[in-house]
Amino acid sequence: MYAVIIALITIIIIIFALYQKKKNALCISRRRLDGKTVIVTGGTAGMGLHIATDLAHRGARVIVACPFEDEGTNARKQIVKETGNENVVYKYLDLGSLQSVRQFAADILKTEDRLDVLLNNAGVGIPGDFLTSDGLNFIMQVNYYGTFLLTLLLIPLLKKTGKPGEASRIILTASMLHRIAKMEMENLNKTNYWNKIRMYGNSKLCLVLFGKELSKRLKGSNVVVNNIDPGLAGTRIYKSANTVLGNITILILNSCFKTPWEGAQTSLHVALDEEAGKVSGEYFINCEIGTPSKQACCDKTAKMLWEESVRLVKLTENELQHCFKSL
Repeated sequence: MYAVIIALITIIIIIFALYQKKKNALCISRRRLDGKTVIVTGGTAGMGLHIATDLAHRGARVIVACPFEDEGTNARKQIVKETGNENVVYKYLDLGSLQSVRQFAADILKTEDRLDVLLNNAGVGIPGDFLTSDGLNFIMQVNYYGTFLLTLLLIPLLKKTGKPGEASRIILTASMLHRIAKMEMENLNKTNYWNKIRMYGNSKLCLVLFGKELSKRLKGSNVVVNNIDPGLAGTRIYKSANTVLGNITILILNSCFKTPWEGAQTSLHVALDEEAGKVSGEYFINCEIGTPSKQACCDKTAKMLWEESVRLVKLTENELQHCFKSL
């Protein structure tokens, strides 16, 4: 009897996995990126590494960024070996430090003459609930505030690069967990207040709201910004709270939902697809425009979050104005 029950459960799991896998969309663009420059934050592991490798295969100059130098150096070597593209660079970037973000952006503006795609892929799961040296909640800073500041500081180069009919692209990596978020502006940075999973969801909701607001401010600039939802992909982010449970979760997700390579496909679609380059302020899932949560569509909340974010990352009014000027 038990053998029959186990067999039935196994069959159900297999059918469910096959159904889910069949729903996973793939990027079908064959576009080359010779002469183009892309930045992939978190491009040294998981989905980011797959994204960076694919773009390098297409001939792009690929800058991968992360706060782990050994990982970054090894990823750079791996990408070059797999693609034969020597124009791959690793640069240090710690999104948990506003100073590091500023140094990285200043270096890019000084050394690069163009930026075609800024792919904000980096993020953390739920490793801890504490404040950084900047006085910001760690999860919120790495997943949102650091990305917010980095994106704004690099807009001048993106504007310089974008042309009519060929816009520069900003991609923000959201998550379906933005749907469980709760937007309490005055409490976003509190510690010992949120459930850590909700805190993660809050950071992803902020990214969707940021994309909406930024798209309005970039209208007519030949720069587009869109959010992507990679789906449930089995990456190391699930190990952040517990290694054993994380490994089990990764195994289940890889088997029943998405591998990191499959999770990378929507990012690649939005970075490469011709039609995706013509829209801004959208939310993509499975290589199609989807609908985010109702909270994520509130213009008033997006504007309030923008103003609070500018204050928290310590952008002056003069700096903010400069961010929207082309080089």
